[in-house]
Amino acid sequence: MVDLTKNFFELFQLPVEFQVDQALLSERYRELQKSVHPDRFAGEGERQQRLAVQYAAYVNEGLETLKSPLKRSLYLLELAGHPVDLENNTVMDTVFLMEQMELREAVSDIREHQDPESELDRLMAQVDQSVADYQNDFASFWQQGDEASLGKAAAVVQKMQFMVKLSAELEQLESELLDD
Repeated sequence: MVDLTKNFFELFQLPVEFQVDQALLSERYRELQKSVHPDRFAGEGERQQRLAVQYAAYVNEGLETLKSPLKRSLYLLELAGHPVDLENNTVMDTVFLMEQMELREAVSDIREHQDPESELDRLMAQVDQSVADYQNDFASFWQQGDEASLGKAAAVVQKMQFMVKLSAELEQLESELLDD
């Protein structure tokens, strides 16, 4: 059975670091799912079936957390005792906020652009590059590991969250433009 007191890195037998071997993560996920899948406990008592569902849910949550760079960053900071409250902690530097406003304005103007597809591609590439830069920054701060660096890592995660959300909005817009 799954030990629910283990953190997700321990559960998947991975080092506690930002970079995760995605193939190994998938392999370990399949192994864990085989052992805890509720169908394996169909003939067991109600308690065992409930536990199997709980274990499978924990394994699924672990996979989703470790697969996503943003979720993984937040989880690492939580493990290090630096939880980031993205909902209530929205203080950002003014340069970043101005960039966000400009990007949001560019997104809202895409439909009126003379070549919406190329403008969308340009913005998506810009946002993807920003996300990659924030991931690299986070990894660097995380590796340093001291209090000041973890504080910087938390600030980077907040920026990364904005860009990940914008990326999802751009993907939705791309889908809408392709449907038109």
